[in-house]
Amino acid sequence: MSANSSWLYRRPSNYIQNSVLVLFAFATAFFPRILNSVGLPSAINFVHFLIVPLACTIVIAKTKVKNKSQIAISEYLIFGLLILLISMTASALLNKAGVINLFLEFLLLTEPFIVILTIVCLPLSPKTLKRFRAWVLGFIGIHIFLAFAQWLFIKIGILAVTRMQPTDNVQGVFYLSGSGHVVGSSVSLSFGLYYLFAAKNAPKWLRVSIFGATFFQLLFADAKQVLLVFVLAWFLLILLRLNDIRTTLQYIIGGILISYALYWCIYNVDAFSAFRGWIRPELYGPDGAATLLKLAPLRIIPTFYKSPLNLLFGLGPGHSVERLGGFMLNDYSALLKPLGATTHPATQAVWNAFYENSWLNSSFFSPFWGWAGIWGDLGILGLGFYLYLAFIVWRRLCLDDLSRFTMLTVLLFGFIFTQLEEPGYMLSMAILIGLRWHELQVHKLSLPTISNEVQHANR
Repeated sequence: MSANSSWLYRRPSNYIQNSVLVLFAFATAFFPRILNSVGLPSAINFVHFLIVPLACTIVIAKTKVKNKSQIAISEYLIFGLLILLISMTASALLNKAGVINLFLEFLLLTEPFIVILTIVCLPLSPKTLKRFRAWVLGFIGIHIFLAFAQWLFIKIGILAVTRMQPTDNVQGVFYLSGSGHVVGSSVSLSFGLYYLFAAKNAPKWLRVSIFGATFFQLLFADAKQVLLVFVLAWFLLILLRLNDIRTTLQYIIGGILISYALYWCIYNVDAFSAFRGWIRPELYGPDGAATLLKLAPLRIIPTFYKSPLNLLFGLGPGHSVERLGGFMLNDYSALLKPLGATTHPATQAVWNAFYENSWLNSSFFSPFWGWAGIWGDLGILGLGFYLYLAFIVWRRLCLDDLSRFTMLTVLLFGFIFTQLEEPGYMLSMAILIGLRWHELQVHKLSLPTISNEVQHANR
């Protein structure tokens, strides 16, 4: 074992305890929707707001980080979290937002970064990394199994349909949530790609089969925007790899073949017929109904500014079109109002615009979307600090194209709906990115040992 890699294997007993805490924290954000749907009280959806920061704080406090890369990443993330909290507090004070608004909004936005920070601080050997990965993949495997079971039960009439489109009920562990079919398909397809390209020790037929299953889940759930996001992320990745001609050509050829195959399937295969529903160019022009509805928050929110400070700090946490203000404060009003939760008329104004165009009944056209919500709540400064955190993850943890692609899909989903504040989705992506970072670190630090062994054998 090389001296450079000795830090990976220190305190194995602490690692087991710490990894259990991280997995438990992840589970509290990943499984509450399905638990709520089988009878547990809706308050279970809030448990992760206590468990995730508490568990991660314990793990970070117990872990003695010595590796310079770990220390640098940790410092950058902690600094980013701190300045975002300061900015959000200023926004809350300026707009008289409730303390509970500030608490929930901060955690909705930062839980994935806190989890990534915690994973970076975990010392992982190849053996313990394998064990940790097996648990994570097991969680997501349960989600995929539930999604297929829901599809089957809907087809044979055992499972009641609770939404207008039966396929929207194929949601896996996100069952009976507003856009659970989209969130569920996003998690599954991201996992499918991870398993396809990262699980090198698994048989190729198994990796291809699992990826195929996640793709069919997308079709069964009619999650059209997920496929669009993944295709756009692919082409963005091509643009980012222009300095590598060989890789760029491979990606371009692959993108053309996939795009042509998809186009052919849309018009020739019944399973893809749902994708034809929104292929209507008149909706997407500058004056198209879809464009006007999507950009409604950008027009409406500034009309509620009372001072130039609103441009910098927004309307306050939970006061515009993010998940907290747009949905949670209304859905859980009985629980949150007694705690001092506050609302803002800007949210209702955007809802009115949505009601006027209710025939565009798709989250793809929703005026409630992540980047607009962060900007509306926290202003230019808050949006900038959030992007700073995202940049740290991109620069320091996304070390290969698989991680970069995953990160690009997350950023693109911010333009569609409120997935940037969906804990189950965001923590899944944080886990996959953090897991991939550790895999690359273990591989990198094992190379000197392998090289030394080869040199010794050749003497």
